[in-house]
Parts: sequence; structure tokens; C-alpha cells
Amino acid sequence: MTVLAILGSPSKTSRTARLIDRSRVALAALDIELQTISIHDFPADALLYGQFSHPQIQDFQQRVGAASGLIIATPVYKAAYAGALKVLLDLIPEGGLAGKPVLPLVSGGSPGHLLAVDYSIKPVLAALKASAIHQGVYAVESQIGANANGEAELAEELEQRLQTAVHEFAALLGVNAPAPHALRYANDFISRLISL
Repeated sequence: MTVLAILGSPSKTSRTARLIDRSRVALAALDIELQTISIHDFPADALLYGQFSHPQIQDFQQRVGAASGLIIATPVYKAAYAGALKVLLDLIPEGGLAGKPVLPLVSGGSPGHLLAVDYSIKPVLAALKASAIHQGVYAVESQIGANANGEAELAEELEQRLQTAVHEFAALLGVNAPAPHALRYANDFISRLISL
């Protein structure tokens, strides 16, 4: 099973991209492949002029069509999702998300942008006919970091919310996934058995 993540950040190494990275790890544990696409994967002219016949845009539309579900990840600027995300969403044909669950992941500078998920992102996804739109995860940028190896590290509370959201999203995809706390309990139990 494949899920497509659309990164709405203008930077491939942004805090928003780190939310996708952590989601990738959680989905991989459930045997779900996560592929990512961003504006960097397209020639600027094809995006700027909306060249729907361009091979890379057609490939994107096919990947959206073939995906079991989507993750839409974006930073919030001035109470709205990023323009880069808008450009990519405009490439999806009308009704292009029909039958697909969507998990929004949003990052912002303060808790004050939390409502952007409901007031700016979800209406666009609904207009594209997403079958189920998860409530999503909003992260304050200060909760998102990286370790010495450059791997994403999230504040504990955010990590728990993201894990829960990913498992709920997997359920929307029809994957029977144990709840994150059950996984943690099982891992602790196995560790104790091994140490005996």
C-alpha cells in the first residue's frame, strides 16, 4: 500500500518536512510506503504556467490517483497554508481525491494558527472530494527539531499526537493497526522478556 505526501513547504528540509519524516517511520512499521513530492520535483515553468500536459505534472496526477491516501503537509503563513501547497493542489483534477483519506500535517510559529487546519486546508480538501479528512496534527515549530544526524525529533507530546494520528489514518486506509500505546506496551513487554 502506498501513501503520497504532498509537501507544501518551499524547503525540503523544513520543520514541516520533518513531520513527514516521522510519519514515514510510523507508516513503515505498518507496511505502508510513504512517497513524498514537493514543488522541487517540477520545472518552474510547468508550475507557473499550469502546463497540465507536461510529463511531470501528468506523472504527479497519476501518482495521486494511484495512492491509497494522502498526507498534506504545510507550514502556515499569515493564517493560511503555503502558496507552494496551493500550486500543487491546483494540479489535482476536480474530484481527484475521491475515495482517498487525507491526513493534514500543519506547522506554525504559534498556537494562534491552529484554526488554519479547519478554516483554510480542510475546505480545499473537501472541494477535491477527499473521502475522509482526518482532524490532522498541528505542530508549533518549537516542538520540531533534529538530532545530530539530521533526523527529525519531535517534542514528546507532539510525537504522541502524530503517532495516534498516523494510526487513525491507517485505519481509514483499512489497515488494522494497534494503537500506539499498545505498541509501546508490547515493546516494553518484549524487552522485559528478553532481559529475563
